[in-house]
Amino acid sequence: MLDPRAFDIPQFLGRLPLFSDLARPELERLSSGCQLRRYTRGEVVLHPGDPCDAFHVVVTGQVKLFGLSPDGHEKVIELIGPGGSFAEALMFLGKPCVVNAQALADSLLLSVQRHAVMAELQADDRFALRMLAGLSRRLHGLVHDVQAYALQSGVQRVIGYLLRDQETHDAAGGGAVTVSLPVSKATIASRLSLTPEYFSRVLHELEAAQLIEVDRRDILILDVQRLAAYGS
Repeated sequence: MLDPRAFDIPQFLGRLPLFSDLARPELERLSSGCQLRRYTRGEVVLHPGDPCDAFHVVVTGQVKLFGLSPDGHEKVIELIGPGGSFAEALMFLGKPCVVNAQALADSLLLSVQRHAVMAELQADDRFALRMLAGLSRRLHGLVHDVQAYALQSGVQRVIGYLLRDQETHDAAGGGAVTVSLPVSKATIASRLSLTPEYFSRVLHELEAAQLIEVDRRDILILDVQRLAAYGS
């Protein structure tokens, strides 16, 4: 288990795309405005209405961003793994949190305080461009999700999720590859705006078509190219 007391915050920040252009003195200055905190599985990181005076980077573990409907149904908005961040835009706007953030596993999070970020923005134009690029990637991802929900069938969404990291493998010639689901099938179904029952039916359909084999959270894709073609 990672010991927060021995954790080199400047070195970790320097490995993130957002801060990779900063020199060690700048990283050390930024790290003075950072805090490390452990969260146990199921612990809430942010509630709607909480002040956003920092953004958060996942060091280890995984965090789920989700909203709740008036009748209590959960909609997963994003799953954040190691190296991923959240709450940047709200931090800049000075607005309270609008979603829930919850640890899906025992997690270590690094909070980067607003005052430290603003000081670096004023000192270095490159840092401002990096922040803009990061926010733009997040916005692009959200737009892509909206398009998928509106234009793609449930089967296409599931296949797209299974193939999301397989572009390099596919270009190299396809073949079999195993995808390990990082969270429960119900959580992934919510992320794709599907019911858990429909998500399971799609997996059964793909398995019956001899495109995948399901073993709990491990899904063996028998042929990447055939699966992609089925989705189209």
